[in-house]
Amino acid sequence: MATTLIGRTMMAVILLSGLLTTTSFGANVTYDHRALVIDGKRQLFISGSIHYPRSTPEMWPDLIQKSKDGGLNMVETYVFWNLHEPVQGQYDFSGRKDLVKFIKLVGEAGLYAHLRIGPYVCAEWNYGGFPLWLHFIPGIKFRTDNQPFKEEMQKFTGVIVDLMKKNNLYASQGGPIILSQIENEYGNIDSAYGAAAKSYINWAASMALSLNTGVPWVMCQQSDAPDPIINTCNGFYCDQFTPNSNQKPKLWTENWSGWFSSFGNPLPYRPVEDLAFAVARFYQRGGTLQNYYMYHGGTNFDRTTGGPFISTSYDYDAPIDEYGVTHQPKWGHLKEVHAAIRLCEEAMLATDPVYSYPGPNLEATVYKIESGSCASFLANTGTSQTTVNFNGNSYLLPAWSVSILPDCKNVALNTAKINSVAVLPKFIPQALNHKVDSLEGSESSWVWFPEPVGISKSDAFSKTGLLEQINTTADKSDYLWYSVSIGIKGDEPFLQNGSATVLHVESLGHGLHAFINGIRAGSKFGNSGNAKISVDIPIMLKHGDNKIDLLSLTVGLQNYGAFFELQGAGITGPVGLKSSTGGTTFSLSSVSQQWTYQIGLKGENSLPQGSSSEWQSTPSLPKNQPLTWYQTTFTAPSGSDPVALDMTGMGKGEAWVNGESIGRYWPTFYSGSSGCTNSCNYRGAYSSNKCLTNCGQPTQKLYHVPRSWLKPTGNILVVFEEMGGDPTKVSLATRQTGSVCSHVSEYHPAPVDMWNPEKRRVPVASLECPSPNQVISSIKFASFGLPQGVCGNFKHGSCKSTTALSIVNKACIGLKGCSIPVSINTFGDPCVGVGKSLAVEAVCT
Repeated sequence: MATTLIGRTMMAVILLSGLLTTTSFGANVTYDHRALVIDGKRQLFISGSIHYPRSTPEMWPDLIQKSKDGGLNMVETYVFWNLHEPVQGQYDFSGRKDLVKFIKLVGEAGLYAHLRIGPYVCAEWNYGGFPLWLHFIPGIKFRTDNQPFKEEMQKFTGVIVDLMKKNNLYASQGGPIILSQIENEYGNIDSAYGAAAKSYINWAASMALSLNTGVPWVMCQQSDAPDPIINTCNGFYCDQFTPNSNQKPKLWTENWSGWFSSFGNPLPYRPVEDLAFAVARFYQRGGTLQNYYMYHGGTNFDRTTGGPFISTSYDYDAPIDEYGVTHQPKWGHLKEVHAAIRLCEEAMLATDPVYSYPGPNLEATVYKIESGSCASFLANTGTSQTTVNFNGNSYLLPAWSVSILPDCKNVALNTAKINSVAVLPKFIPQALNHKVDSLEGSESSWVWFPEPVGISKSDAFSKTGLLEQINTTADKSDYLWYSVSIGIKGDEPFLQNGSATVLHVESLGHGLHAFINGIRAGSKFGNSGNAKISVDIPIMLKHGDNKIDLLSLTVGLQNYGAFFELQGAGITGPVGLKSSTGGTTFSLSSVSQQWTYQIGLKGENSLPQGSSSEWQSTPSLPKNQPLTWYQTTFTAPSGSDPVALDMTGMGKGEAWVNGESIGRYWPTFYSGSSGCTNSCNYRGAYSSNKCLTNCGQPTQKLYHVPRSWLKPTGNILVVFEEMGGDPTKVSLATRQTGSVCSHVSEYHPAPVDMWNPEKRRVPVASLECPSPNQVISSIKFASFGLPQGVCGNFKHGSCKSTTALSIVNKACIGLKGCSIPVSINTFGDPCVGVGKSLAVEAVCT
């Protein structure tokens, strides 16, 4: 219809209005109390975090385009100091570290950029982004008024700013960067540093300003940020946030779209209805820039996870998932929210909001200018549906929702009513070794190398006493061997029956394996709540010399908190032998006791690349043996679907594909059995433990392998298995679409791109296959009336139309996408006087 075409054309113009127009001359970026101001014009920003090293350069263009398609006009990223300066004075901006390329791609897509230099980033990233060499500078204290720290912080910040300037990436040079951040969430912990915190923050602000970027600087969670630094908000909700000056705009640097996951814990998720509510409330109450943390979370490749115990997946329940696929309905519903806010942009930027409170838990906000342009937001912050009278009209407001009225009269969108398609993903198993028919790989296709127990490298050294691990390894490896010998006569008081005793070990974390005379006697791990370990392991000793080898390991270094850099790891004692019936303990942790240490594993230097001559193929493949390296080759799955390794059957370790580390794997660390629900009520304040899934299951068994790392054939997989597993059970999986669904009621607003204040549009249920080469091949479920359930589990209700399935089949089969009006004019009226909805589940092939 002509009116629909006009409406959608107008919407396209509105969505383009906030995008960057690249020019050869610089833009003047300032701010006032309402917004960032570019060349004298206030701008409204909808931003999303994408961390460049958590994906690959080959993924970046698509991620950025999907961000733009989702209604964003800005991309935000941290800068990771330990990634770029792993050795003091030596910088690396290659591959996934190519920050310049990433920012250029953002600009080429017509989007702005926010560069959060920090250089402390938190981000569930190893050591908060700080390089370990920083820890060893004499006299240094992190994030306080300390000269050695400030010198290094200024040096690195200057390197990044100079790099951006050299490539003309600041808006003042015609580039996309319009905002930069110094420090990060320091206000959360600054009280621990006393008076030095204030002088440090003032210094950091002054240092940043002296770099003359030509764009404003921000400090998040820093209520005392000195002028002209803008203090900003981070959190699940920031509608009540107020800047520390009435001359500064209200900016939200981190709107947590979900939450991170930790090994051993369930998976958190955030319902899109709540996230949309938070977004709309922020703009309703005067905000003009909000950023999703994360918009694409990605993957913690290599040993980059922090925590400790942060999982390798950093999916974050973000609008674009770990594999780069839009997460529906989250991505689509937020796109509609963004479009509705853009319809209000002219009035919002021109004036200040005016509030009224028409009832309990109700808030009406109006933006009105002299030209007559008017936009309003109606919010119900309660947990029950209600009706509000506004401007002479009555509006039904679902609980915990915001209705957006771009003309102060007609509702374009309600945050609790989702028009977007929902998509159920599925992972399809693929044989790792294509020569066999089953998923279990042929044993003959694997080679292996047994990692020696205890000391095996020439750089081992001996010291008296027990050494803290991080100070010893400088995090060059997860692993540190502690080795000691003890002679046994058989009459020692800590022995029973001449040989039985208990090995007691206490460690700062994060895990350990104990070997007695080369045989594993026991293992123990901490967890994300408490990394420390105290364990008693029954052991048997022989007469004569006995070798005790303790393998201590880390699972990512601490990344948050005051003085987090001082939190240690490793076996600091006490360590001793004691009788199982109590009595005297024989100490092995006295200051005079000599231990031998080895940093890392013998195989770490050569085996991950797969080309070592040390691989063995006889006599037979060892299974369920600790400390074993494995290698095989495989053919990449056909097509372009994202690929994962299913590490089921393995214990814990790290894996490499063609020399690239996919990160730590740990499919044997199960989450607790309680805390999850079949559905989560989005109504009411969200917290990171409110909505959980995957209870009683491995926290993570699937590990992303980027397509760009794969060759058609001859791919080399190397696995280091720490605990013991069966490599023949490892398989590939491709991420595909299971079902697509829509569930829309008669009372939903029409899709925002059909919004027309002159004529009420009928709600529409839309289905669309996510892949370009797919079409809707079948309809698994269709019901108009009172259907119940969710996508993948719809059920007919007490009333239903007898024609729904045939109508949907006719409208959708064989098409990439379809739209069905949700109306009794389409389906008839199976239950007069009752509000009805249409639920559809379709299959795409």
